[in-house]
Amino acid sequence: MLGISKNTIGANVSFKEFKSIDMTIPKEESKKRVQILIWFLLGTFLFLFLPWTQNVRSKGFVTALRPDQRPQTVHSIIAGRIEKWYVAEGDYVQKGDTVLAISEIKDDYFDPLLLERTEQQVAAKTLSAKSYAEKVKALEIQIQALKENNVLRREQAENRLQMAVLQVTSDSIRLEQAKVNFKIGEEQLKRADKLYKDGLRSLTDFEQRELRFQEVQASLIASENKLLQSINSRIAAQIELNAIDNDFRDKMAKARADMYEAMSAQFDTEATVTKLENQYSNYEVRTGYRHVLAPQEGYITRAIQVGIGETIKEGAEIISILPGNAQLAVEMFVEPVDFPLMRIGNKVRFIFDGWPAIVFSGWPQITNGTFGGIVQAIDNFAGPDGRYRILVIEDPEEKPWPPALRIGSGADGIALLNDVPLWYEIWRQLNGFPPDYYTQREKAELKAGK
Repeated sequence: MLGISKNTIGANVSFKEFKSIDMTIPKEESKKRVQILIWFLLGTFLFLFLPWTQNVRSKGFVTALRPDQRPQTVHSIIAGRIEKWYVAEGDYVQKGDTVLAISEIKDDYFDPLLLERTEQQVAAKTLSAKSYAEKVKALEIQIQALKENNVLRREQAENRLQMAVLQVTSDSIRLEQAKVNFKIGEEQLKRADKLYKDGLRSLTDFEQRELRFQEVQASLIASENKLLQSINSRIAAQIELNAIDNDFRDKMAKARADMYEAMSAQFDTEATVTKLENQYSNYEVRTGYRHVLAPQEGYITRAIQVGIGETIKEGAEIISILPGNAQLAVEMFVEPVDFPLMRIGNKVRFIFDGWPAIVFSGWPQITNGTFGGIVQAIDNFAGPDGRYRILVIEDPEEKPWPPALRIGSGADGIALLNDVPLWYEIWRQLNGFPPDYYTQREKAELKAGK
């Protein structure tokens, strides 16, 4: 019992009836359990050194990469009443196809000949503007003729004035000559009278001299009268010259007033023509809005306004269209703590709704049923829920996304980050640390170095 003797009694004595002693005796099964436990611990220890791909998981949905390829609603530009539908929900339409026809509900556009009558108004006002333009040209010609005529009339009046001035000068000289003759005749008459009184001349000679003196006196009076007439003629010529200028100014003022009035009427008519042309263009464009057209090719998903005879307001939503040739992308949202890890070009794996997948998030190499993507765009501001939006497109190096994938389908995104040992990832998760930051270039360089 104390190990003093080498003799044992285990072969001679059975301990089976003593259960407590029997449980302490080593057996082959217990050894196997210990070996399994040791191998399990050793495997677990080695397992901790396996590579683990860090990732960020986020829910999202399928959308279109370009804004013009996303589902949109078609609005009515004008208010109207639905007259006829040309499509049904689920139909595929091309760009420019007629969706429905509406009629006017405003009394300003009820006239079926609205365009023709507006065009007639434009034509009438255009002719009126042309007539005013011709009147302006005629008045310009009239003003030019008045200027030329005034030049000739002034020359003629100036010549008359010059003739009158010369006539006054001539008559003044004649008057001076008549005055000299009158003075000489007066002296001769005095001498003849003295000679007659002295008896040196006969009465007949005295009377002849007196008669000649009367003639000289009459000539003086006639010269004075003629000079006054010449002066009056000169004054009349000056008055006529001034009257020509005044008449010219009056006629020019009237002609210019008529011309400016015609120009004002022309401009006003041209403005009216422009307004009518604008109105005609508006009517013509509005007529085209009576048929609602598809803005792009795609599927008619839902009719918002239904029925025949139903009235719709301006800008009301009529139908929604899903573009048929959109470049698909996934719109996913990440938490602010993971946002610094996102970079354009990062790899993302997706699990699309309706496509089964076997996912090992830490080992994307053995994951089956997922589809690859590349980060295309990242928002720089958080959304209403505090998360950041990321757009991911199809990875051209991976297998293509399912052809039956549609906009609006759900997607579970797994953004792949750095490769680390499994023990490090467990330690990081236990301590609440964020994943390691990396870039695609750094990851490629690390792989190439290994």
